[in-house]
Amino acid sequence: MPPRQPPRKAKGEASATKTTAARVSGASKAESKTRVAAKRKVVETSSDLDVNSEEEDAEPQPVKKRKAISKAKLEEEDSPAEEPKPAAPKKARSTKAKVKAEDAMPLAERTAIASLKKAMYIGAHVSSAGVAMTGVHNSITNTVHIGANAFALFLKSQRKWANPPITSEARDGFQSLSKAHKFEVHKHCLPHGSYLVNLAQAEKEKADQAYGAFLDDLQRCESLGIKLYNFHPGNTNGDVREAAIGRIATQLNKAHKATRTVITVLENMAGQGNVIGSTFEDLRDIIALIDDKTRVGVCIDTCHAFAAGYDLRSPETFAATMSKFNDVVGASYLRALHLNDSKAPLASHRDLHANIGTGFLGLRAFHNVMNYDSLAGLPMVLETPIDRPGPDGKSVEDKQVWADEIKLLERLIGMDAASAEFAALEEKLQAQGAGERAKIKDQVDRKSAKNAKKTSAKPRGRKKKTEEDSDDASG
Repeated sequence: MPPRQPPRKAKGEASATKTTAARVSGASKAESKTRVAAKRKVVETSSDLDVNSEEEDAEPQPVKKRKAISKAKLEEEDSPAEEPKPAAPKKARSTKAKVKAEDAMPLAERTAIASLKKAMYIGAHVSSAGVAMTGVHNSITNTVHIGANAFALFLKSQRKWANPPITSEARDGFQSLSKAHKFEVHKHCLPHGSYLVNLAQAEKEKADQAYGAFLDDLQRCESLGIKLYNFHPGNTNGDVREAAIGRIATQLNKAHKATRTVITVLENMAGQGNVIGSTFEDLRDIIALIDDKTRVGVCIDTCHAFAAGYDLRSPETFAATMSKFNDVVGASYLRALHLNDSKAPLASHRDLHANIGTGFLGLRAFHNVMNYDSLAGLPMVLETPIDRPGPDGKSVEDKQVWADEIKLLERLIGMDAASAEFAALEEKLQAQGAGERAKIKDQVDRKSAKNAKKTSAKPRGRKKKTEEDSDDASG
């Protein structure tokens, strides 16, 4: 989002522009107008096609105001100056142009799927933010920027209930860019649902609100040609699990009838609190209640699965976990994967994503994934951390991390896990994450010890009370 111009300065500059424009010759004025019109056309073409912002900390400006600012800037740049001293503005424009050029440069080239030994479509959960404004069409550009062949995005702000609809311009822009870059969005785009939505909600008013937001996302998917929609199943809020699962299925059946093509994809969970979906049995029980089973699927998150107790680290444990999924849920329901390492140990029930190979899952788990034939063709989405400290100490997003991880995962396809090449990669990545693993393991161990102490203290207390009661009764 471009910075706002200070009102006083903008007014002065506009006045100066207006005065100068009156002095120029007819030929110069026509030439200036031609340049302004050309630039304005470029700005309007690349302006925000969807005012919904995926950024968590930025509210989009009204579209009209943004266009007014752009127009003022165009007039300022293309009108001849009354006095020859606009050195500072020129420098600012040059810097801004440089930033735009750098943003346009890809961090990595997309790998042709045909060149891989297996058709693994790897990408990341990208932003919908652009150089100037936000919009769903930017997700395509941002996906190409990191060299990805699959992607996820938020279709609207995931922190607000009410959002403007997607415009026809946004829809057309998304679809045209998808075709231009040869993305099969009906197969390899996996939007993520809002964190606000809980389809297991029991209170009618809140349940209706959740359903409305959920249905709105499904309708957005269908308007964009997207057929997969990933979401967190829900939270019991302390209610009976079976009842909560029934409410999720009821809402899904209702949403399926209100739409035509989109497949609702249940994500497995790490098992914190009262969440539903941390076991394959939870997913099975929801699917069993769905009327049209062609409209439901599952996304396996590797970090969540590991945190919930499903081991993926060795070829044997990985095969056993996948076999259990196939037996309990069914192989035909697996529609996508989220590829994340885990900062926390096995069965810790902590949802802490780590970069590939740096966590407790380790690189071998992802070698197992990338060489498992049944996963070919599915969208595989990175949700690994990319925040890094910037020069000023503030956190900045380093998208090169995703670009490098995509290439690393593609490199694992067909690689010999017993080779020196693999051993060197594994050792390097484990060393990078050693400090974070030790810190989180210490937290998990201390919490486990505390819980064990509480559990062991309760029976002693009850036993003592029973003995006292017995003494009173006898005496």
